[in-house]
Amino acid sequence: MKMMKKQAQAGFTLIELMIVVAIIGILAAVAIPAYQDYVAKSKFAAALAEVSSGKTAFDVALNDGETPGTAPADLAGMGLATAATANCTLGLTATTITCDVEGGPATVSGGVITLTRADNGAWSCGATGVDQKHIGPTGVCTAG
Repeated sequence: MKMMKKQAQAGFTLIELMIVVAIIGILAAVAIPAYQDYVAKSKFAAALAEVSSGKTAFDVALNDGETPGTAPADLAGMGLATAATANCTLGLTATTITCDVEGGPATVSGGVITLTRADNGAWSCGATGVDQKHIGPTGVCTAG
């Protein structure tokens, strides 16, 4: 009579591999939307930093009795980019600096950041076409 030998298991079984794949899928389902939100927030923050850099020069021009115009030379005089950058296309009026957000995720790309200067010198920030969750902490800017 032959004796049957018990063979040792070599490698993983199919069910073990399926469990690992399911766990990876669950982790990816949570991580990918969180990463996309992070990318959108960082693009908005970069665009806001770019447009905010002109506030001081804008105030100086108004205090010197000048009225900022919309020409590229006026943007350059404020220390702002005259051509579209990786983050936005800047615009200027007598009381506002605007940034048309570009090059980011669809949730922020196409949005507009508007910095408005009040007569008392206070600045307010508004954003259109952008979800409030991508703007950052409350008080930084208001979605509208």
